[in-house]
Amino acid sequence: MNIEFLKKAHERVPSVPVLVNLISKREKQLIAGEKPLVMPESSDEDKVDTALREVAEGKLISEIDFDAIARAEDAKTRHSKHPAMKSIFTV
Repeated sequence: MNIEFLKKAHERVPSVPVLVNLISKREKQLIAGEKPLVMPESSDEDKVDTALREVAEGKLISEIDFDAIARAEDAKTRHSKHPAMKSIFTV
């Protein structure tokens, strides 16, 4: 893994978990045969470096659906407050 590509990609996607998931998913897509969004610098460049370069060069971005996160949190809160749902640990 090229550290320079990693640093540049991290500047574009500061959240480490999001970056890891993005690179992992993109690497799997490249392995499955999807066309890279950047030209490989060498014939032996691995898929992780290609994915990192795609992020670093702004060719690949990650979008977070904050509304979906809020809906999931709301559903979790409503579920835990339901009177029929009592924890086995409550006394």
